[in-house]
Amino acid sequence: MTVVSWADVNREVLTELLPEALVVLPVGAVEQHGPHLATGTDTFMAATVAQRAAERAEKESSRPLVIAPVLPFGASDHHLPFGGTLSLTPETLLAVLVDLLRSVAADGGRRVVLVNGHGGNVGICHAASAAAAARHEIAVAHVDYWRMAGPGTSPGHAGEFETSLVGAVRPELMGSAEPRDHVPEAAAIDGVEVHDAGIWAAMDGFTDRPDRADRAAGEARLDQIVDALAERLVALAKTM
Repeated sequence: MTVVSWADVNREVLTELLPEALVVLPVGAVEQHGPHLATGTDTFMAATVAQRAAERAEKESSRPLVIAPVLPFGASDHHLPFGGTLSLTPETLLAVLVDLLRSVAADGGRRVVLVNGHGGNVGICHAASAAAAARHEIAVAHVDYWRMAGPGTSPGHAGEFETSLVGAVRPELMGSAEPRDHVPEAAAIDGVEVHDAGIWAAMDGFTDRPDRADRAAGEARLDQIVDALAERLVALAKTM
């Protein structure tokens, strides 16, 4: 099959492709990533992973893959106190995603995959997928790209995981981070997720040890993520 950029083709091409295509919509965020990473990290990582996975899935996909423009803004209110953040409220992001999915359905699309790049978007992507599927003739899947790194992987925020990936994709944006003697962590309770602004303040808005980031490790991890997402796209093209 083929990979097409939604924004690079005309309406006739999309009208022909969309009824049979799998649309891939990356969802990012513009938010602070500590003093060492660019604020667009989540956006360009979601876009990069989605594009590379679609290209890797192209030969095996039973459907055309249409890559929609990345949605650059996410639900990032918890990062506003640190500066450098452009955030939608959760309610607004939910409405935006449902509207975009409604638009795909109105354009003739029948299957969409949201490729999410930001932890604060997770629940909203899930809710938007369910709402759009219930309201319109469309099937929607939701993938958080970091989960493609394998079970037990903890991406943190602007820590070793993300900093290594940025080094693999945009090395010019991989800033140096000072080692930290103590890394505050939230108390872990199995099966429970706690949201507390005080935790973010205590860790200065970024987690673990970005000073341990390694570009080569990031390249290997990125390749693993892209491979895993490509496999999912091929599977979704068969089942959706």
